[in-house]
Amino acid sequence: MSDTQNLIENRPPSVAALFVERVAATPDRDAYRYPVPSAAGGPDDWRTLTWSAAAERVYAVAAGLITLGIRPEERVALASATRVDWILADFGVMCAGAATTTVYPSTNAEEAAYILADSGSRVLIAEDAAQLAKARESRAGLPDLAHVVVIEAADALPAEGDPEDWVLSLADLEARGAEYLAKNPEAVKERVAAIEATQLATLIYTSGTTGRPKGVRLTHDNWSYMAKAMMATGLIGPDDVQYLWLPLAHVFGKALTSGQIEAGHVTAVDGRVDKIIENLPVVRPTYMAAVPRIFEKVYNGVAAKARAGGGAKYKIFQWAAGVAREHAKVAQDNFRRTGTKSVPFALGAKHKVADALVYAKLREAFGGRLRAAISGSAALAPDIGYFFSGAGIHILEGYGLTESSAASFVNPGEAYRTGTVGKPLAATEVRIADDGEILLRGPGIMDGYHGLPEKTAEVLEPDGWFHTGDIGELSVDGFLRITDRKKDLIKTSGGKYIAPAEVEGRFKAVCPFVSNILVHGADRNFCTALIALDEPAILAWAAENGMAGKPYAEVVGSAAAERLIDGYVKRLNEGLQRWQTIKKFRLLPRDLDIEHGELTPSLKLKRPAVEREYKDLIEEMYAGTREA
Repeated sequence: MSDTQNLIENRPPSVAALFVERVAATPDRDAYRYPVPSAAGGPDDWRTLTWSAAAERVYAVAAGLITLGIRPEERVALASATRVDWILADFGVMCAGAATTTVYPSTNAEEAAYILADSGSRVLIAEDAAQLAKARESRAGLPDLAHVVVIEAADALPAEGDPEDWVLSLADLEARGAEYLAKNPEAVKERVAAIEATQLATLIYTSGTTGRPKGVRLTHDNWSYMAKAMMATGLIGPDDVQYLWLPLAHVFGKALTSGQIEAGHVTAVDGRVDKIIENLPVVRPTYMAAVPRIFEKVYNGVAAKARAGGGAKYKIFQWAAGVAREHAKVAQDNFRRTGTKSVPFALGAKHKVADALVYAKLREAFGGRLRAAISGSAALAPDIGYFFSGAGIHILEGYGLTESSAASFVNPGEAYRTGTVGKPLAATEVRIADDGEILLRGPGIMDGYHGLPEKTAEVLEPDGWFHTGDIGELSVDGFLRITDRKKDLIKTSGGKYIAPAEVEGRFKAVCPFVSNILVHGADRNFCTALIALDEPAILAWAAENGMAGKPYAEVVGSAAAERLIDGYVKRLNEGLQRWQTIKKFRLLPRDLDIEHGELTPSLKLKRPAVEREYKDLIEEMYAGTREA
């Protein structure tokens, strides 16, 4: 048996057990860093928790939940932004043998109430007064919800009508737990030892585009496997520094907390997306995970900054971007064929100049020691991936779903191939169905949808094969390329199939002003697009073109902006098949966002929601045309 097989097959039954092992192995090493905002408005004060200090809080949470009567597999909901308390509370829930129901803090009161009721959650750990208010508003319909624990202690204020002891602070819960442990010192470790691999550990509700979300049941073994499989990739180690800002209610963020336990490295935690650029030089991560939109925004920001520096500076950036892409493609192709990333002398010389002028500054903006960035949740436009690769920022695309515990594929370090999601994790099987759908089987696959056996049977075969709903292709040596969501494939009225995500990704690579784009064309005789522009980038362009100070909506509604984007659409169309080309487009009066229900919390496009919202614009583009 290989070391990897042994690592995977002899895994403990839970991440809770792994946590106990980690604390015993490296009690005094740093586990977490987290910011405390300065009262004077200056830079944040970053503080550190060692593994033993983290364990003290985790075990206190677990014991506190035991005092509230929480039994194994009972649900404890977590509604909070990404912060160190989220991680400690989640491990506390698992160490109590219970199961975490994750709730995005942006979820509205109605949907939050549905998730709490459907999951049967008995305790809600809420971040602040806003999350408490949602629970209070829906309390009459939540008979199982016995307590709300508020992370921000100042917001844990009981109100008239609350049952006794219904609201308490996280600090109060931990104090109760510590008192309980003083009398029952082995209580939590006994709960951990009793956990069985098949017990429910997490309920994550998928943000469906239609209908109610489904609760994905992930077991303790799913997370134990994920921890071991991530370590087996060789991409993370004990000396790494991870920057974690992804939403922890999302399966991608949750998986990263499991991998860290196995590796034993330090994680800097801060979910404030607007602080990413500011935090990177402070945290100086060696690896981080992100979604494609973040890399697109960085690319657009660098391009806009170069443009603002004048024509000469922008030409240098465009030249350097071209060199980066060419260098990355040649290096990756040579590595595939020969095992070395050699490039011709002339290309290497150009790359060295471009590095001094552009790439080195970009790497410094990421903290200066970023070994790899892992991208998931949606497809990264290959040209953007090649740009960063050539600039020395290696983006390793991966693939997985909530139903597969997040990570099923990841690119293998130095051998990564831009435009693919890499190879399957150890012990994960893959096959491509006759219609191109990707099927997965392995220890990461969910137990099923909570309370929905019929829905489970639709995607999970009796022999364990899970239907992902994604279309893909496997190379001879096992690299997977995702082409589209099965349900998102467009069939034109002329019978041609189009993968909209592929066209959208290409446009993001050619147009530095785009934020979001939706290609439409199902049952139509040509394709159209709804395009939302990146506000900082387009306003910077507007300032240079006689529209300084104009609001976003006025800028995107101008004839000049339409001409600008039309030029990029023409460039896009030059590289497409005739039936894929965008014949007409409309610029949206605002960007798409989570608040309007057009993006998921992981920034994926909700196509039906966008098409409903902008139905009139879509119909306008087809008005007067004869549908074949």
